Amino acid sequence: MVRLFSSLLILCGLFIAGLGLRSVWETREAEKHAQEEWDRQIAARPAAPSEVPRPVRGDMIAKLSIDRLKSEWVVLEGADKIELKRGPGHLIDTALPGTRGNCVIAGHRDTQFRVLRNVEIGEEISLETAGRTFVYRVTDRQVVAPTDTRSLDPTDKPTLTLVTCYPFYYVGPAPKRFVIRAELVSQSDGSRA
Repeated sequence: MVRLFSSLLILCGLFIAGLGLRSVWETREAEKHAQEEWDRQIAARPAAPSEVPRPVRGDMIAKLSIDRLKSEWVVLEGADKIELKRGPGHLIDTALPGTRGNCVIAGHRDTQFRVLRNVEIGEEISLETAGRTFVYRVTDRQVVAPTDTRSLDPTDKPTLTLVTCYPFYYVGPAPKRFVIRAELVSQSDGSRA
């Protein structure tokens, strides 16, 4: 009887672990498909970028990268469950990359944004969108309560805010948020020669 109970516990544990691994695999596959679609869009983009309309939920709006950490993600418009499964999501009512105001991007701590734990003050973060690249420099990193939404407030200058849950290795819904704040330092036109 004890042996049967032990075997059942082991099988239940393996099943639960399998569900977790399946979730991670599905997220990685969705990110891979988003990256492939981004690459197709870049290849089809006209040489001279035109006026870009406000994106709609689910649109791929930018490529976010942190060179030192060899990390890059396709950013989607919206930060609901569907978008965050494919990649980091831009909060809809915040500034677009490179524009005046606070561009807020959220991502999962257990997949896309786990690497944020290694971001340092002074680190450069790039956002490529509509044929232009915007480079931001990290000015602050902090851990806040989920009720502390000051990091989402509008700003006077072009600002990038990255948000994820914290602690990074917490099991279950994480009790805090990890916030990185960066200011725009340069921009370049990525038109083709």
